[in-house]
Amino acid sequence: MELHLGFSPCPNDTFIFDAMLHGKIDTEGITFIPVIEDVETLNQKALQQELAITKLSYHAFAHLVDKYILLDAGSALGFGVGPLLISKNKIENIEDKIANLKIGIPGKLTTANFLLNIAFPQAQQKVEMVFSEIENALINEEIDLGLIIHENRFTYAAKGLHKVIDLGSFWEQKTGSAIPLGGIVMSRKYDKQTLDKVNRIMASSVEFAMKNPLSSASFVKQHAQEMEESVMVKHIQLYVNKYSLNLGVEGRKAVSTLLDSAVAQGLILPFTYPIFID
Repeated sequence: MELHLGFSPCPNDTFIFDAMLHGKIDTEGITFIPVIEDVETLNQKALQQELAITKLSYHAFAHLVDKYILLDAGSALGFGVGPLLISKNKIENIEDKIANLKIGIPGKLTTANFLLNIAFPQAQQKVEMVFSEIENALINEEIDLGLIIHENRFTYAAKGLHKVIDLGSFWEQKTGSAIPLGGIVMSRKYDKQTLDKVNRIMASSVEFAMKNPLSSASFVKQHAQEMEESVMVKHIQLYVNKYSLNLGVEGRKAVSTLLDSAVAQGLILPFTYPIFID
């Protein structure tokens, strides 16, 4: 069986999927065909149901619960991992000004944008762009604020940019839960046996990566492009953790809290489908 697997070129994804893509673990007769795109492109592909399995922003998953089910392995969530709202010049009293400021966001369906909606519902002047372009857009004063994700949290300060608010910390203080950023979902058209098999393979791939952190180095570097090696390491250490191996009770609670908030905010309709794989 061949299954298309969508994930981003970010180090945490290439790190955890390397083993299952390159024959380092038993894939139980399944060949995974990688589809490597930025997270918002993956979100849009999921809306069109183009991929059997994909990394997906939890915000996007909130709109696709009837089409995809969440696997326990492969997620990116935790504490201190959330998106940051940044600026070129220091801005005080942001609540009073944000309605009139142009904000670069990494996609409407990203969890980052969902958190921005919760923290600043009055923020409406948004410009969608690839996440890696936001810092330069700020420096060139094409936007007033930038919503950054992934490795940019390690690079913005060196470019003279300033943190306005850590939206991950905002969420943690509001809910007491870890912030769910992205998860691995699979189409509901597959039977329970196949879902369980893929979840098991995914967990084995994450476990292999954690036990053999250097094994994936060439694959990670291949897709990290010009990222410094120290940033790659920090990225993996930040986003790959116990929740990546298995959501567990705490991780599932965090995801449920996020989706319930989306319903409460009127961002999605209430859903009746089960969220998690049994």
